[in-house]
Amino acid sequence: MTTLVLVLTAVACGVATLVWARSARRLGRVYRRVAAERGITSDAAVLARSAFRKDVHTTTLYAVLCVAVGALAVSTGAVDGGPELLFGLILVPVVVSVLSARDFVRESRLADDRYDIERRAEEVLDQDRLAPQRWAARLAPESLPTLPGFEVGKVYKAGSGVMAGDFFDVYDLGRGRVAAAIGDVTGHGIEPSITALQAKYLLRVLLQQYRDPGQVFEELNDRMSALERLEEFVSCFVVVFDTEAGTLRWASAGHPTAWCWHDREVQPLGQTGPLLMLDPHGAFTSREIPFDPGDLVLMYTDGLAEARSGDDLFGEERIGNMLRRDPGAAPDVLCKSLLEAAKDFASSPLTDDTAILALRRV
Repeated sequence: MTTLVLVLTAVACGVATLVWARSARRLGRVYRRVAAERGITSDAAVLARSAFRKDVHTTTLYAVLCVAVGALAVSTGAVDGGPELLFGLILVPVVVSVLSARDFVRESRLADDRYDIERRAEEVLDQDRLAPQRWAARLAPESLPTLPGFEVGKVYKAGSGVMAGDFFDVYDLGRGRVAAAIGDVTGHGIEPSITALQAKYLLRVLLQQYRDPGQVFEELNDRMSALERLEEFVSCFVVVFDTEAGTLRWASAGHPTAWCWHDREVQPLGQTGPLLMLDPHGAFTSREIPFDPGDLVLMYTDGLAEARSGDDLFGEERIGNMLRRDPGAAPDVLCKSLLEAAKDFASSPLTDDTAILALRRV
């Protein structure tokens, strides 16, 4: 019975030897290929060699066990010499393991370091992927504050650029006054995005200091021009609602025409000054019209008006006509309808950032 158990054990060790030998042969090919491509001292080659050596070590261990157990099974002097033979053969892979242990520990540390490097690289890639989303959330937030007496609708669609340059904002100035702003910085990438963020938050500060949006633009233009970013310009539209006086005062710095539904008519709110950062001494004015309950203001960036079908643009007039056809639409519905209409009109996907903002007094 003992002999049968030893034979079966020897056979099992032999099978294990063959399996690990095949694995070692494949890892040997991998190691030679990596060493040839990246150099024998590269991290990848060192790790491939470590995996190969460990499989060779395991193969050797099972081979020795197969021979030892097999020899013990067929030995006629198993009682006198079998245990000593078995001990002597097993001692060989044990000694090899002890001698190789230091190299295995060093290579395991290398593997651990390599994992840390790859993990940090993944974190950097995640940050690169999330950065545009986080910038867009600052420039064109998903949610806007609730403004008593107003319904607000907005839509933002990122273009094909890495970073956004469009922005919008709505906030309560107090004492019955509400401000809304929308803007666009020329160019794509991180620099225009930073400029957009600066312009957005400077607007907040200046609108608290000055009641007239034309004066706000003059101050903003002066401060932004000091940055000396010669290739960047900002188009911007700002409107200030005075619910106590029942008025709307706006200023437009080279921005696409906004539209206002008032007194059963749609009227354009055109430019009142040049692009910001174009001329440090540029002059800006503002205009004022009545704004009653039920009236609506629609503003947008040029990504909407410049949606293209061949040589034909979606255009500002088409935007105004959509407002004429359904002036009673909820602001949120109006913004989404405009974006969908531009997508349907365009012969190719919209590649520019597009922001749309609408406010109705209730």
